[in-house]
Amino acid sequence: MNALFDVATFGEAMMLLVTDRPGPLEDSQAFYKRSAGAETNVAIGLSRLGLKVAWASRLGTDSMGRYLLAAMRQEGIDCSQVVCDASQKTGFMIKGQVTDGSDPPVEYHRKGSAASRMTAADINQPWLLSARHLHATGVFAAVSEGTLALTQQSMDLMRAGGRSVSFDPNLRPSLWASTAHMRSAINDLARRADWVLPGLEEGRLLTGEKSPEAIARFYLAAGASRVIVKLGSEGAYFASPTGSGHVPGFAVARVVDTVGAGDGFAVGVISALLEGLTLAEATRRGAWIGAQAVQVMGDSEGLPTRAALLEAGV
Repeated sequence: MNALFDVATFGEAMMLLVTDRPGPLEDSQAFYKRSAGAETNVAIGLSRLGLKVAWASRLGTDSMGRYLLAAMRQEGIDCSQVVCDASQKTGFMIKGQVTDGSDPPVEYHRKGSAASRMTAADINQPWLLSARHLHATGVFAAVSEGTLALTQQSMDLMRAGGRSVSFDPNLRPSLWASTAHMRSAINDLARRADWVLPGLEEGRLLTGEKSPEAIARFYLAAGASRVIVKLGSEGAYFASPTGSGHVPGFAVARVVDTVGAGDGFAVGVISALLEGLTLAEATRRGAWIGAQAVQVMGDSEGLPTRAALLEAGV
């Protein structure tokens, strides 16, 4: 297979406004402008490592949409499947700062956004199948019924075409009608993936199991070929039909911003597996990139270049 791209992804990009100091969002007077979005974070991280990445989405033609499209192009990402619609608006979010390493306060303003109006009809099948791999998350799937159907069909098309698919549950309970609906939809998507990357608490909620080993067994039994359960500062547990193990976490002097750490982890795993590294090596790279991501403000600022990756020996 002569692939045009290494990785394709669908997802909503949002303009991110980060407060310039800790404290309640309502007390903030100044903000830094950044890009945000689970899938776009992964796309940026993979592109920085030298992979050929393509991203499909929909934006408004407002200043936020123009900013995001320029930012993604500047990262070297193919945006040929991004539709800019003058009749729609671009979503945005506001994020605060914390000093204790906890999750920062976040407000989303994405309801009715341009990306939320995407459906399975927006899939360009020849374009999609020109990629070796598809990365999907539970975030875009949760935005609307249309984006859920798009996520399902894109995963099915890639699997049917002999490509690999990774899936990060990346739970956003506030976007789902109920916990039961979220659990059912996310596990249905996980069954369509080759590589499943849940966090420990996500896995507990989704499977009813308590241990990383049992969570991994659940998704292996559902059809995944590789499962990695993220354990935060404790590293990660990995499993496949041929073996399993644990990779310890990397020490972090100070946690600045936890948002985007899971996306960084996915960047490490996907890049390593596509390069033919072992599951243990991929998990170690994922843990290292995740550790870099939490040490800086912003969702993608901590994602490394290939040179940094080589220097770290991961």
